[in-house]
Amino acid sequence: MHRYTFCETAEAADLEPVVLAIHEIIHRLPVTAKSLRRPGIRIEDGRVIDRNYTGPVLEQAITSNTVIKTTPEKGAYKGVPVTVAPIRDHEGHAIGAIGVVDVTGIFDLATLMEHQSAILKQVCGKDPCPLPEESSNSKR
Repeated sequence: MHRYTFCETAEAADLEPVVLAIHEIIHRLPVTAKSLRRPGIRIEDGRVIDRNYTGPVLEQAITSNTVIKTTPEKGAYKGVPVTVAPIRDHEGHAIGAIGVVDVTGIFDLATLMEHQSAILKQVCGKDPCPLPEESSNSKR
């Protein structure tokens, strides 16, 4: 039986099966991962691109032990939005990180939808939004 271990010294080979599965689940968006003490893996288009990978946002997510949504200013995905989450041990310490590269903009759209009601309140006031005389039906 094969066994893969997520630990602070996990190598790319240890991370590969899970990262490939995540890559397929999210419709082949690029995925990266690394452990705390070793370089990790970079996957694109259904295949491993790099088995000695690290990136600034992966490192930052491990160091800060927080989820990071940003657009990197350097590295392989410079200028492309990424979301990176730490992999934590049972005590809550970051022992690695996994990141998704949002080449489609889908995560920005999801964030917009999450905040839609707050945006409507800010733009339109309390309710209704739009006002009845502003609706497209009243202009026909």
